[in-house]
Formats: sequence, C-alpha cells, structure tokens
Amino acid sequence: MKLITYTLAIFGLGLMASCGSGTQDRQSTVDTAANEKFKSYEDRFILQLWKENPEWATQVGFHQYDSLLTIPDADAQKLRLEFSKRHLDSLKNFDLSTLNLSQQTDYHLIQNYLESNIWAIEKERAYEWNPSSYNVGGTIAFMLAENYAPLSTRLKAIYHRLTKIPAYYEAAKGQLKNPASVLTDLAIQQNLGGLSVFENDLRDSLKKSDLSASEKEAIQKASQQAIAAINGYVQFLKVAPNPSPRSFRLGKELYDKKFDFDIQSGSTAEQIYQAALARKSYLHGEMYKISKELWPKYFGKSSLPSDSLLVIRKMIDTLSVNHVKAEEFQSAIEAQIPKLVAFVKQKDLLYIDDSKPLVVRKEPAYMAGVAGASISAPGPYDKGGNTYYNVGSLTGWTKEATESYLREYNHYILQILNIHEAIPGHYTQLVYANQSPSLIKSILGNGAMIEGWAVYTEQMMLENGYGDNAPEMWLMWYKWHLRTVCNAILDYSVHVKNMSEKDAMHLLVDEAFQQQAEAAGKWKRVSVSSVQLTSYFTGYKEIYDLREAVKQKEGKQFNLKAFNEKFLSFGNSPVKYIREMMLK
Repeated sequence: MKLITYTLAIFGLGLMASCGSGTQDRQSTVDTAANEKFKSYEDRFILQLWKENPEWATQVGFHQYDSLLTIPDADAQKLRLEFSKRHLDSLKNFDLSTLNLSQQTDYHLIQNYLESNIWAIEKERAYEWNPSSYNVGGTIAFMLAENYAPLSTRLKAIYHRLTKIPAYYEAAKGQLKNPASVLTDLAIQQNLGGLSVFENDLRDSLKKSDLSASEKEAIQKASQQAIAAINGYVQFLKVAPNPSPRSFRLGKELYDKKFDFDIQSGSTAEQIYQAALARKSYLHGEMYKISKELWPKYFGKSSLPSDSLLVIRKMIDTLSVNHVKAEEFQSAIEAQIPKLVAFVKQKDLLYIDDSKPLVVRKEPAYMAGVAGASISAPGPYDKGGNTYYNVGSLTGWTKEATESYLREYNHYILQILNIHEAIPGHYTQLVYANQSPSLIKSILGNGAMIEGWAVYTEQMMLENGYGDNAPEMWLMWYKWHLRTVCNAILDYSVHVKNMSEKDAMHLLVDEAFQQQAEAAGKWKRVSVSSVQLTSYFTGYKEIYDLREAVKQKEGKQFNLKAFNEKFLSFGNSPVKYIREMMLK
C-alpha cells in the first residue's frame, strides 16, 4: 500500500474555508453542539486508533507509541474486533442530519473503516493465507530515515520494537494455515530484502549516534536477534508443509465486498468492469485513427495492415525506441519535475506550493516486488517531512528485460508517469491533503480518489496543451491510459472470472500494447494484491464525470482551476461524497 498524505496551500485553505462555511450555511439542520460533540469523538477515536495500531501511527507522524510493536496473534485480533464494534456503537449516538457535510463524510469514513476491519477478520481472513502481511522492515526503515526526532531518541524507540520482533514472527507462524504460494514467495523476497535495514542502515545509524557504548551494544544484540527471527520466518515459509495452499484469487463474494469497502464507489465492481470494457473499445478506436494519421510519417508508402490492433502496435513499437539510458532513468525523472511545475503555473491549472520538498530516490529494498514507481509522503503529523518519489531499480536485470522496461517507459510515457506520480498528480494532491482541516480524511483517505486524481491530471495536462498536442503524445497517453483501464479489467477478471496467466498476458500485451516485462510485472502484481488495481479507473471515471456535471451546471462560468482546487479542498474523501458536496 502506498503511504499517501497531502498539503493545502494558503489559497486552497482559504477556498476550503469559504466553501465549507457557505455549505454549512445552507444546511439548516446543522447543530453546532452536535458538530462539537462529533469533533470531540473524532479526537478520542484517533488517539485510540493509534494505540491499537502503533506502527501505522509512526508512519503518519504520531510518535507516542513508537516503542510498541503489535504482536499479530489471536489476542490482537480480538482486541481489534472489540475496538471496531465498540466504535460502531459510538457512532450510533450521532444523528447524521445534524452534522455538517465534512463531518458526515468523516462519519462514513470511520464507519467504513470499522466495518472493513470486522469483515477482514471474520470473512476475508488474509492473516491465514497471506504471509507477506507480516514484515517489520518498513516500520524500522521509516524510523531510521525520517528526522522527526533526535537520532538517539529514535534509536531508543527502535530498540523496544526490536526486542518484540522474535515474538512477532512466532505469532505470524502460528496464524498461517494455508498460505497462497505466490504470496509466500513475495513474503520471502520482501523480508529478505528488508534485512539490509538491520544489517546496514541500523548499523550505520548506531555509528553516527551519541548513545553510550552499552546502549549501542544492547541495540546491536537486539538487532541480531531480529535478523535471526526474520531468517527463521523465511526458513519456515520455505520448508513448512502446505499440502493445500489457498488460491491467491479472492472469488466473487469476497471480491465484491472488498471492492465496496476499499473503493467506496457509487458503482459496483461489476459495473466498473463493464465500463472499463467499453472504455477499452473507445480507446482502440481513437488509437487507430491517430496511427493511421501518423503512418506515412513513419512508414512512408508501405501498406497499412488490415488488423487495426497490429497498426497500433507497429506505431507504438516505432515510437517506443525513443527512451533514456538505463543509468539515466532516475536523473531523467529528476530533470522533468521542474518542467511540469512550470507548465502547471503557466496554464494556471491549480496552485502549487514550491516550499514542499520532493525527493527522487531508488525504491527501498523492503518495498520491492509490487510496483515500479510510487510516492511516499509525510503524514499529517509530519508535515515538514520529505516526500519521496520511489523509482524501481534496473540493477541486476538482463539486457533484454531492461530494454523492454525502458521501451515501456519511453520518452513520452516517462513524462506521463511523472505527471501521474508527481506534478500535478499524487505529489501535488498529497500536498493539499495534509492541510485538510479533517484529520480523518488524511488518515482514512480514499485510495480511488487519490489514484483517480493522478489519472485525471494526465488527461487534463494534455487537454491544456502539454506535449504541444502532438499526435504521438496523445497516442502514447491513450496507450498509457489503456493500462489504467486494463488494470480494472485484469483485476476483476483474475479474481472473479479466474482469468489465466495466458489470457492475462494476451490482454496486456496484445490489447493494451504493453512490453513483455511490464505485463509480466502486472501479472505478478495482480497475483499478490486485489481490488487496488481497480482504484485508478474507478476514481478517474468518477472525477471526470463530476467535472462534466459541474461544467454543465455552471456553463460559461466554469473555471478549471477553481474546480481542481475546490475538489482537492475536500481532502481524501470518496468521490461519491465530494460529488454530493460540489453539486449541492
């Protein structure tokens, strides 16, 4: 899961305040006392949430429980169930109609989180079949990397977590019953990858610290015991009998329910799947038109193939050879960021806060194996922290695999990737969201809205002239956008319709025009995750549909910058609730 949070600039904050007050004025039933009572409840809920989830608290910047580590045993699950049921009862004390619109959304987010918890423990039961859910590397790496407190303070808290790691992995072994084979492989890869946190990062931090010799020795000893526990867990996964491993596929019943909880869409999973199929057909038509237009430029008088998909494939393959060198991949990303900022400002698409740092870095080892690029941003309590753009490394790849990957992220696609991940996509939206008045929306943010915004901004940038309206750029964006669409098709097809790897590769390579390496990576991703891949298309579709509805409502008064900033001002809310607030 991506760690994502945001910041709202002064202009946006003012816009939010004016929007909120105007909306509340129109709500005659809003009760100020009820609002204050609910705000008090939210504060209590959040504090109890962090006590129940100390690792999550650390990552969002709440450090009161940094020395705690949850032991994932049956007792912890019982406490989690009790927590969820207790707070669902607390929510019944509030009348939704007396809360302002922002608090109504918070109410729904809390309710969804609690009900999802109960369902995950009682019905999904992934703790029995997903060994990759047990991994301590990320929380220790975060505490070492983020300068939220003096190094000595962080190391002392890390020590307490280290001492609990052996018990953590013993509990994990006890929970697993019939792990899915592909998830077992992922758990082995990621836990071994995380060893460098203990063997290198922690050791180097100890050398830099001003701790006493005895304190350093105690931490080093605890670290060695943690390393032994991780290796023991990996060995357990390799040799433990597993005669009937669970399929990694969720199945329709679990999938539909998980979609409802995770995506919080106004549509069902089946409806999104059907919409994605229709979108795929539309994109194929547009791509064929552009490919026919470009054909003489790149192929001269050679005849056009009769197969429309072959025409598109040949054009994409021709354009894809234009890419950076492997050793320049990260530096090329770094060079593009300021150009994107300049374009957004020139076109006045939305306000960008230049004071927030974006650090491009090699993807940490403990994150490897799921996605090639992602954003890790500071939480709402760590607003001054770094925002990282994690770039997957090509080190150790074969020459053929590297070339395939670079053709996938060619000259055109690399720019679109940076729009999506950085400006004005994830990074920009995350900057806005951290300043949302609602802490609930920052910590229980809706992934479909977050991913959907990033996809929406790709189209918005091209609509406003990014790439000089070159048909090559549009063709490549359609190709990239086809990935978003096929993500939704693939995820539903694999987990609900039992799509085979062969059919999945046909969809991705032949119909979505992906390189073999990219398609293979996507198959791996859909094998180790579920539902999240639908968030991109679902969120995009709902945001785009909302923009068109606002356009129709406002007519000539419609202003794109105002729409974008107002949309972001609602924080990480599900789009279906933002729609209600913006069209009210």
